Amino acid sequence: MRKLSMEELHRLDKGAYEKAEKLPVIIVLDNIRSLSNVGAVFRTADAFRISALYLCGITACPPHREIHKTALGADETVAWCYFDTTEKACETLKQMGYQIVAVEQTDGSEMLQDFHFEHNTAFVMGNEVEGVSDSVLPYCDKSLEIPQQGTKHSLNVSVCAGIVMWKIFEKLAL
Repeated sequence: MRKLSMEELHRLDKGAYEKAEKLPVIIVLDNIRSLSNVGAVFRTADAFRISALYLCGITACPPHREIHKTALGADETVAWCYFDTTEKACETLKQMGYQIVAVEQTDGSEMLQDFHFEHNTAFVMGNEVEGVSDSVLPYCDKSLEIPQQGTKHSLNVSVCAGIVMWKIFEKLAL
């Protein structure tokens, strides 16, 4: 066994990535505090060719050294835009015809493995401590939950985003 070289991985260069078809998915980051989490979501979004990230509220935006350090350049390939509130991002998404899904434990959440993907879906990822803002939930068409069986009640936001992006990629691209 040996590791594959960069050439053997056949990764796209920046120009080819920009032209490549993206999944009809937007990840909305609702007041994410950690720049490392933001960078990790950029990197994962690049890996699964997510259409865009919407950075909201206190979520930091590129260019930023700490985001770039974790994103490893994905902050330069993944499309993104900033909204001063997550509610404004959701209003824009609704006008664009997106289904909005809170990734949150709610009284009506659907388990990830049971989720039927509809094109043009935005997934709202909540703050590291508070989760998806209560004021954002009325904008959401449904909520999605990742099953867990340990002692902790939640996952790190970048891990949660990665699991959701993988599951959607698995359904749409494989």
